[in-house]
Amino acid sequence: MQDYLVRGMTLDGYVKAVAIRSTQTVRRGAEIQKTTPNATAAFGRALTAASMMGNMQKVENGSMTLQIKGGGPIGSIVCVSDSMGNVRGYVTQPNVALQEKHPGKLDVGATVGTDGTLTVIRDLQMKEPYVGSVPLVSGEIGDDVTRYFAQSEQTPTACALGVLVDRDQSVKVAGGYLIQLLPGAPEETIDMVERGIQKAGAVTAMLEQGMTPEDILGVVLGDLGVVFMETAPIEYRCYCSRERVTAALISLGKKELTEIMEEGKAFPVECQFCDTVYAFTPEDVKAILNGL
Repeated sequence: MQDYLVRGMTLDGYVKAVAIRSTQTVRRGAEIQKTTPNATAAFGRALTAASMMGNMQKVENGSMTLQIKGGGPIGSIVCVSDSMGNVRGYVTQPNVALQEKHPGKLDVGATVGTDGTLTVIRDLQMKEPYVGSVPLVSGEIGDDVTRYFAQSEQTPTACALGVLVDRDQSVKVAGGYLIQLLPGAPEETIDMVERGIQKAGAVTAMLEQGMTPEDILGVVLGDLGVVFMETAPIEYRCYCSRERVTAALISLGKKELTEIMEEGKAFPVECQFCDTVYAFTPEDVKAILNGL
């Protein structure tokens, strides 16, 4: 079933929202990174959040990078989304030991850690990217994204994320939602949103029941009424190419490239975001040197 997200707004115009089903996207990311269950859950939540955040900025050819470094066993998580919500990412330590809060409930916070920061880099196609960073709250990622918007962008936000890892360690369901209050929202609207969030409960439970992103927003914002403005398919998508890898090799400099060439062996370069391997022969490296 195709992953997708929906964007909507309440009838009173004071709340905007996005919800997503990201099961296939997270499944593909976990497959590429070869993550164990705890890392799958953490990485999947980050991919899901990055997809929604990237789609929200709606800048043509723009991108959004989400970096999470919490000092936990997973190391760093990096996710990059385009303006449609297509996303890719990697983790530095995918092989994380099993940690549970209680039987059947993975401890994502312990996997990520709280001794670090969540950083958002927005490439808005201007001279310099916008960079915002906040200390981690819980390492659960949803709470941390909520704090980022409140502190760095001064936007009251509620972010809920969920990844359910099955007994065979595959991704059963994944998704989430992001709710934001617009300036001037009355207390009555705020109270209704809070009640809707409490009523909705865990994201994974709703997804496991077969609820769609529209259904989820219907539960969270149902008392206010929600109008859906956009539906966009999303996927795990990497933009790597041989040209980009060649540019990265050039950045190594003449000395290192010469050493690689003189070894006389094939030089494979694997993209960190996907499982594509680009093979460079000594002749290829010599051609790069000649072009410098």
